[in-house]
Amino acid sequence: MDEAVRQALAKWPNVPSCTGWLRLSRRGEWCVPEGPIRHPGLRGFINRNFEATADGRWFFQNGPQQVFVNLDYTPTILHLAAPDRLETHTGKPVAAVSGAWFDEEGSLLLATEHGIGLLDDRDLAAFCAHLDGDLESADAPLSLAWAGQTLPVGRIRQTEVASRFGFVARPA
Repeated sequence: MDEAVRQALAKWPNVPSCTGWLRLSRRGEWCVPEGPIRHPGLRGFINRNFEATADGRWFFQNGPQQVFVNLDYTPTILHLAAPDRLETHTGKPVAAVSGAWFDEEGSLLLATEHGIGLLDDRDLAAFCAHLDGDLESADAPLSLAWAGQTLPVGRIRQTEVASRFGFVARPA
């Protein structure tokens, strides 16, 4: 969290939170009702101050105000930064992948030290080079070879993701 944000919290501790204004897209874009936020400085500020409450509601700490984020899918979106390197939508490098699942629409979810993340669909074709098995068959076993380890790739329904991984997609 930025130091200026910490100071604002200390100065104004009881500012009401905001909901329904900020959204994280399935591609890792911050969006407001008018559309995606394009200003690099504002995106960077949101990225640095994006956190979760103990009950799994994700927010952007905007000075003294918590701006709760509606998640189009997961609280983390993953991008291939290089053929063998992942990073989060906030720019954090991924050191380890501990689990992988395909949902019923073919979206790939990965468990990392940053929590559960959806792989950006634009990176899925390139990432499939790390998968072994028949991608066309829902019954065939799949595995992921990543960073010197091999992990089984499971199946999960989209409706189960938030509860299984402990986050709230639409905080009130």
